[in-house]
Amino acid sequence: MNGDRAHMGRMISAILNGLSERFEWDKIMEENHVIGLKQGKQNISLEPGGQFELSGAPLETLHQTCAEVNSHLYQVKAVGEELGVGFLGMGFQPKWALTDIPIMPKGRYEIMRNYMPKVGTLGLDMMFRTCTVQVNLDFSSELDMIRKFRASLALQPIATAIFANSPFKEGKPNGFLSLRSHIWTDTDNNRSGMLPFVFDDTFGFEQYVDYALDVPMYFVYRNKTYIDCTGMSFRDFMAGKLPQVPGELPTLNDWENHLTTIFPEVRLKRYMEMRGADGGPWRRLCALPAFWVCLLTLPAFVMYIYRVSFTAQTWAVGLLYDDESLQSIIDMTSDWTKEEREMLRRKVPVTGLKTPFRDGYVRDLAEDVLQLAKNGLERRGYKEVGFLREVDEVVRTGVTPAEKLLNLYETKWQRSVDPVFEELLY
Repeated sequence: MNGDRAHMGRMISAILNGLSERFEWDKIMEENHVIGLKQGKQNISLEPGGQFELSGAPLETLHQTCAEVNSHLYQVKAVGEELGVGFLGMGFQPKWALTDIPIMPKGRYEIMRNYMPKVGTLGLDMMFRTCTVQVNLDFSSELDMIRKFRASLALQPIATAIFANSPFKEGKPNGFLSLRSHIWTDTDNNRSGMLPFVFDDTFGFEQYVDYALDVPMYFVYRNKTYIDCTGMSFRDFMAGKLPQVPGELPTLNDWENHLTTIFPEVRLKRYMEMRGADGGPWRRLCALPAFWVCLLTLPAFVMYIYRVSFTAQTWAVGLLYDDESLQSIIDMTSDWTKEEREMLRRKVPVTGLKTPFRDGYVRDLAEDVLQLAKNGLERRGYKEVGFLREVDEVVRTGVTPAEKLLNLYETKWQRSVDPVFEELLY
């Protein structure tokens, strides 16, 4: 399958059709192509290079979320095995070149593909070869959003270190523990990064809207067609001055589409989306929401993205939901400077938990944060501390998942990345 883009594209389409027919998912179409699936409040979508993304339903407990993950993985494995396709949990495609990756037939991705080389050197790698696990958390008020946004944004590099899992590129070590995270430093700085204004005293919903209005647009969707508006301003669109649709004013759907084209380390929509962690194997999928909630084929392989959604009927849960833990994080990070936060973002992808910070290392920060996470889960009262077992081992040993893979590469795997497809197979 390596290098056969057309065949891989057909296999991805066959998986979507198989899931629809066997497990009663509704198809989402663009022209004559299946580009996603929907079932209740769950969605399966395709990223630009065929990475599968499950957006889970809003759920209250980690036990419910992991049950949903198990059900979904059972389904994709059942369909994939019949087709000879496996699912790989990593942050970056470890073997294939960019030219080997299939291109998904979605109009918005064609616009992005043409635009990316104009605004950075690594945007196409981001689109086609990266994979992440994201966690969505809600908030109860503007003040609650501000506190959670600041705490979670400051800690994204800590999550990047703990979940670092992208050390290979095109069959050999790439010099990073999280190449996926590094790629975001030169993708499109107008729409990514650590958003220093979040830490200003004036920050709130209005300031985030002002930021989003000035992030260059990608497209407007009209009559089932994506219209290229790259580089244009949504602020001009609000004034009816967008040349591509002269005189038109945006709809709420236009605004929601625009917000999906902004990619900071924490993204604000109707919820907050944590974006700092590499994709990983099944046993790590439930560890990430545990961390944040408490803190705040066989010859062919498809990268797998999981996005977890939580809704809290009582908002004081875990770390970002529990006021005691949340305040501890705010106190811990309140005097970090813009330069320190940016330093962590740029150095952690290379040195992980061993990154120096003030009088210690990122590992020391991770130990403190992990303890707060455990405390938050205990107070939450759902017997969820066990979901942190994977994180606990990483922090205790100081060895990231990427470093474990590099050690296997140099020893047991005899400097071949091929065994990773079995090691991290879902």
